[in-house]
Amino acid sequence: MVLGKVKSLTISFDCLNDSNVPVYSSGDTVSGRVSLEVTGEIRVKSLKIHARGHAKVRWTESRNAGSNTAYTQNYTEEVEYFNHKDILVGQERDDDNSEEGLHTIHSGRHEYAFSFELPQTPLATSFEGRHGSVRYWVKAELHRPWFLPVKLKKEFTVFEHIDINTPSLLSSQAGTKEKTLCCWFCTSGPISLSAKIERKGYTPGEAIQIFAEIENCSSRVVVPKAAIYQTQAFYAKGKMKEVKQLVANLRGESLSSGKTETWNGKQLKIPPVSPSILDCSIIRVEYSLMVYVDIPGAMDLFLNLPLVIGTIPLHPFGSRTSSVSSQCSMNMNWLGLTLPERPEAPPSYAEVVTEEQRQSSLAPLGACDDFERALPGPLFAYIQEFRFLPPPLYSEIDPNPDQPTDDRPSCPSR
Repeated sequence: MVLGKVKSLTISFDCLNDSNVPVYSSGDTVSGRVSLEVTGEIRVKSLKIHARGHAKVRWTESRNAGSNTAYTQNYTEEVEYFNHKDILVGQERDDDNSEEGLHTIHSGRHEYAFSFELPQTPLATSFEGRHGSVRYWVKAELHRPWFLPVKLKKEFTVFEHIDINTPSLLSSQAGTKEKTLCCWFCTSGPISLSAKIERKGYTPGEAIQIFAEIENCSSRVVVPKAAIYQTQAFYAKGKMKEVKQLVANLRGESLSSGKTETWNGKQLKIPPVSPSILDCSIIRVEYSLMVYVDIPGAMDLFLNLPLVIGTIPLHPFGSRTSSVSSQCSMNMNWLGLTLPERPEAPPSYAEVVTEEQRQSSLAPLGACDDFERALPGPLFAYIQEFRFLPPPLYSEIDPNPDQPTDDRPSCPSR
């Protein structure tokens, strides 16, 4: 936009990540530059920035006040998270068109740095919903006498991090339901549904492993299904407006009468979605996994398992342990499956080698003293920990199959 001799006004952020996308969290410092390019000498009153973060909801409802009378009721609410103003050039002035005390900017491109700190208190994650939003932005304003202000607004993203490695989000979610179909005086057998997932917290891109058992004792053909739903809730003036959206879904095999289907970790991938918003007083974004049985001609039988979509993924080391242990638990305990009989394994390494023998074997060797002293502390500790490992795990598989045996005594090497 060209107004007078102002060629361009731009805002750029000093990004904190490799993708060059301005993303911040509570307590971070937001910094950047306002670039002003002019084609000739100009005189300005001020160049200032205004940074703001707020959540806002708005919707309308039609009301009847009697016969042939209707009106519209507006519902609005707003929460402000921060409001920062700063003057980069010049000063705040009341007299708009005075020529005194103006600042001169010469022809060319000029950059002015700005910086401010986001509040330490939790902020709501940036969000755009049907009846509300959470937005954060920086606006630059150039004021000159006898000209309209030149304004530019640029948004940035805030993530209020949710760590799914917390105990409450690592706990499994499960449920069981049953439904009996009735048609006049005839009653068919029940349809039962049991479902379980290994944890409550996930991040976008992960796949939810669903363990379920569906038994159809009715006379109808039913279809087991699963879906992830996002629920947006907006609050204003004591009222609540809710929007539910389908995020992802899957379909199982049709079940005829008397059949049973078991899901042993059926996967439903989470697409790129916004994280859960749980701490905002006027906007909440929640997720749930619905495992249900589609019954023709009747109400579906369904289970709702709550989900939290976070920003900090599962730790890789804890992930493997948690996944294996929870999957074994679900396979053996919840679904009632048992492992096949196996021969008893030999005693463990700790039962054969005493702690005193192990400690004596860990004593540093004289020839290696100089090498060990040269290693840095953490690296040496790591090497020392894995220097004397237990023998390989017991296995029923012969590592040297089909080798001919020789009863002759072996000769010692010379």
